[in-house]
Amino acid sequence: MNDDTTTDRNLADDAVPDCNETIRELDIFLDGEISEAQRDAIRSHLDGCMDCLGAFDFHAELKAVIATKCQNDEMPPDLLSRIERCLAIDFDGDGEIG
Repeated sequence: MNDDTTTDRNLADDAVPDCNETIRELDIFLDGEISEAQRDAIRSHLDGCMDCLGAFDFHAELKAVIATKCQNDEMPPDLLSRIERCLAIDFDGDGEIG
């Protein structure tokens, strides 16, 4: 893996990410939650780095397996209310937290 010293900065739109940044950003990359410029920078890095490409493949396969295995599982009845209380957010739109 690359050993750049810029591992603590956020991924800038015009920067080519190093390995640590790429690994850190894989989930949001796979979820499509980043800018087009960031996505292009990560794709460029993955094209040239076999270590990160292997990590990408692992993350992508893991997400697919979890999605397949969990698609029929029902959420425990009190889980959403517990999450709402922890994060203080009304996710289900009922006007109440918890």
